[in-house]
Amino acid sequence: MRKALMLLLSIAILSACADDKNTNIEALNISALDYHASLDQITNIMVHDIFSPPVASRIYSYANLAAYEIVAQHNPELESLTKTINADIKIPVLDTTKNIDYKMAALIAQLEIGKTLIFSEAEITNYRDSLFVRWKENNEEIFLNSETYGMQVADAFKRWIDKDNYKETRTMPKFSVYTEDVSRWQPTPPTYMDGIEPHWMKIRPFTLDSASQFKPKPHPEFSMKVGSVFYKELMEVYEVRNQMDKTGNKSEELSIAKFWDCNPYVSTQRGHLMFATKKITPGGHWIGITKIASQKANLDFDKTVYAYTTISIGIADAFISCWDEKYSSNLIRPETLINKFIDDQWKPVLQTPPFPEYTSGHSVVSGTSAEILTQLFGDQFQFLDDTEVRYGLPQREYTSFRNAAQEAALSRLYGGIHYRAAIENGLEQGIDLGKHVVNTLNVKAL
Repeated sequence: MRKALMLLLSIAILSACADDKNTNIEALNISALDYHASLDQITNIMVHDIFSPPVASRIYSYANLAAYEIVAQHNPELESLTKTINADIKIPVLDTTKNIDYKMAALIAQLEIGKTLIFSEAEITNYRDSLFVRWKENNEEIFLNSETYGMQVADAFKRWIDKDNYKETRTMPKFSVYTEDVSRWQPTPPTYMDGIEPHWMKIRPFTLDSASQFKPKPHPEFSMKVGSVFYKELMEVYEVRNQMDKTGNKSEELSIAKFWDCNPYVSTQRGHLMFATKKITPGGHWIGITKIASQKANLDFDKTVYAYTTISIGIADAFISCWDEKYSSNLIRPETLINKFIDDQWKPVLQTPPFPEYTSGHSVVSGTSAEILTQLFGDQFQFLDDTEVRYGLPQREYTSFRNAAQEAALSRLYGGIHYRAAIENGLEQGIDLGKHVVNTLNVKAL
């Protein structure tokens, strides 16, 4: 009888400990809102540090993937993505015997990878430390165990990230523009910067067999002959801009162009001074749309991380694919030709980004993003996009992600920085790539 009572007492104590363990973790109350806030912090720092669109996509993908791999070990409905992407990485196993908050560990891994890849480390360290203080005060044991595991995963990712050829591309030659071929890209006003990331196609992709796997249709053959397809597309850019001038600030086309600008390299000159106007990248805009969709769908922490991770992988591969074509076709921008042959006083609505024209990065990235988000949230997902409100622009409403992608692509014509072929063929390139990502990752509806 006494032995039976002792056994029952032991079971009760163990049960109480288990309940206490779960209560302690739940008391931390880490939610999807915390993940949104953490990723917003990384975005803010990237805007401050003026990362190029391709480099920003690399940061998003690794930071989110590190968090996801921790979540996937805890959630049986999610599978490790390292099994389906180009990933030679061994994720440390989550020790279920220890008192670990997997959400906390995921955030720690995400922030550590973000800190490793950005410039302003102090900014993200201060943000992280403020979280650490709160978590440690709530339960030191859970915090220390979660921190240890999160850092183990981050360290594994750092070793893998180190082999993606990024460091090697930092020492490769700049893009040469010394050519007599009038069809080749030339630096554009006002800063006349060298072409950025000319070797980005050498970065290790996530789902692509090669950077050229989704090579788009060729652009119309270069010709300044009146009546040629290329010349007609050039004149369309010129005439659309002139028509917008007649309409003035009330032009819908002008609103669309500005809303989707997303150029982190915009420079403003006042007198003898020139300074940068910091903006979000195209990938950052679609990360913002992912946040909007996730919150509207009321996704929990796990599904939020899943959504961000799949879209980040798609955006990263989209930039690799697009940049491969840009520096292969090496096509001149409309602004250069119009100023030289048609009207030396003409200026585009948007500042021309510092890299070759074909295909349109916005079109490729938007096409890819829309396909993935459509798979995640549905075909007729209506939303208000307030991503650009922080930059003084009003929100815009869309009936679907594909609707938004089409507008984003066409915004480059209204902005005066792309020919129609780069827009339409780029969008098709992105759609094909997006479908590939959906199939490769087996992206699930949420």
